[in-house]
Amino acid sequence: MKYEQLAKDIIANVGGKENVTSVVHCITRLRFKLKDENKANTEVLKNMDGVVTVMKSGGQYQVVIGNHVPDVYKAVVAVGGFQAEKPVEEDDAEASKGNIMNRFIDLISGIFTPILGVLAATGMIKGLNALFIAVGWLTNTSGTYQILNAIGDGLFYFLPVILGYTAMKKFRGTPFIGMAIAFALVYPTLGSLTTGDPLTTLFPGTIFESPVYIKFLGIPVILMTYSSSVIPIILAAFVAAKVEKYLAKVIPDVVKAFLVPMFTLLIVVPLTFIVIGPIATWAGQLLGQATIWLYGLSPIIAGVIIGGFWLVFVMFGLHWGLVPVAINNLTTMGHDPVLALIFAHSFALAAAILAVLIKTRNQKIKTLSVPAIISAIFGITEPGMYGIALPLKRPFIFTLISSAIGGAILGFYGTANYMMGGLGVFGFPSMINPQTGIDMSFYAAGIAVVVSSVLAFVLTYFFGGINKGENTATTETNVSNPAQNTENTNSQKEMILSPLNGKVKQLSDISDKAFASGALGKGVAIEPAEGKLYAPVSGIVSALFPTNHAIGITTDEGAEVLIHIGMDTVRLEGKYFKGHVSQGARVEKGQLLIEFDIDQIKKAGFPVTTPVIITNYDQFDVTPTCENQIKVGESLLQVQSK
Repeated sequence: MKYEQLAKDIIANVGGKENVTSVVHCITRLRFKLKDENKANTEVLKNMDGVVTVMKSGGQYQVVIGNHVPDVYKAVVAVGGFQAEKPVEEDDAEASKGNIMNRFIDLISGIFTPILGVLAATGMIKGLNALFIAVGWLTNTSGTYQILNAIGDGLFYFLPVILGYTAMKKFRGTPFIGMAIAFALVYPTLGSLTTGDPLTTLFPGTIFESPVYIKFLGIPVILMTYSSSVIPIILAAFVAAKVEKYLAKVIPDVVKAFLVPMFTLLIVVPLTFIVIGPIATWAGQLLGQATIWLYGLSPIIAGVIIGGFWLVFVMFGLHWGLVPVAINNLTTMGHDPVLALIFAHSFALAAAILAVLIKTRNQKIKTLSVPAIISAIFGITEPGMYGIALPLKRPFIFTLISSAIGGAILGFYGTANYMMGGLGVFGFPSMINPQTGIDMSFYAAGIAVVVSSVLAFVLTYFFGGINKGENTATTETNVSNPAQNTENTNSQKEMILSPLNGKVKQLSDISDKAFASGALGKGVAIEPAEGKLYAPVSGIVSALFPTNHAIGITTDEGAEVLIHIGMDTVRLEGKYFKGHVSQGARVEKGQLLIEFDIDQIKKAGFPVTTPVIITNYDQFDVTPTCENQIKVGESLLQVQSK
């Protein structure tokens, strides 16, 4: 454990294990209940590396750590063998908040956030390489093409490996175990096993008919393609994190380092091949059969459903069930009308992201949007879907709606593919009927693209919720200190808006010594006049204590904002606080985060003075407002990268 030695030193200097009645933590500090506080070496603890200070309040001996206190707490519990009365892993409780769709989007967004930049970059390279082939600058046999293709396609092919790392980290497991699971899923030798005759066939004569080429301990394994897949490795990582956590409790410490990952892999990898793989395979086959039936029933309805939900099918890996259908149609009929119904979706996504690019004030989103648009036009939708549309939610929904309208137009005119052609703009040639040439069904493809693109752009631009809650204070002009506007206007600045209505106070004027000293972060405090806390920035909720008295948000520019409602209010155990967000969720400026009852908190004997600080102030220059009174949405702090 990274903090094992620190944990040992802390336990030793609070009087040893036998002096500890219990230990819990809040968002910045360890809170011990000691049998005898006189046995604690307070001065030693205060001067210890990794400890900010020590405070005594409300019968608790508080060792202030900072915003990495959850990791230190886990180490203290593990080293001391204490009961985790309020464990760090509150994911189950937090995950129960919000509807299923929002929770799923927040989960996927959190897993993809670390790789958005490189995902957009490789997607653009992949699209440009297709362009070079289309205009005749390269051939698909040239070395230049092959290397560019490896650069652009490599990450997509091995995407499960990257997601194995980020998903395990999201689920609080060991990231390298997630990578090892993914390496097994994309292991090339397993794919080559499907070239011979199958050992047996499961469910012959049904839509679930599946050839079996290998068995594991006598259990049939249905092999499928996991390269570029998303959902299987996320599900596997979720299970692996639970298995790893259980094994870590039952396996002795002396052999834990290698036996925990070994048994985790031995359990989860076969489970993924035997259970998750077949479920994905059969779901795809069901989808393929359903689309054939649906198209026969009504091409327009089929266009709405297949075109509208194509990106969702891709997310779950269900789109593979339609590829065999398309190939079979081309072989038997000479054309395929099914996959033609999805043609407009990448253009709709590009248009939605263009609206985001034009309207957003977020520089990071602007930077990611340009390659995402280019990639989508060339038919590569992952960068735009996972990097822009899905995290912002509404652009994703509007893309689905617009793609459905495009699919309906394609279905109405009977547009079909006459070859397995390119993606995006390169798909147009595959829709030319070799018998009749360019006809109305071909023109319908252009109409569908235009209609779906315009609709996606308009819906996203006017109703996409972009910059929700922002006002003129979000610009890079320092409204609180006009004299500073003479500085270089091209330097990267970010405004932290006020999350509360109330009176501004200096940190040094508040009662809590840890905050007052500035050791936990730089900023100001607010004496709130209303019990509603709003998001001061757009970003990801990186810390949220279950009692909802404190919240941390990491902005898109990397600033870590911590807001702590009241002093020592963790002792209220959630009374008088009501949260409206969950940890890991994305929030926008001006969004309501927490409601709290000021009167009841004061009656209980706790100040409601609320510090708003930047905890990673070593990376930023922090300039507070000069105002004494402030309203929600007004400029509170200006942060600028050092």
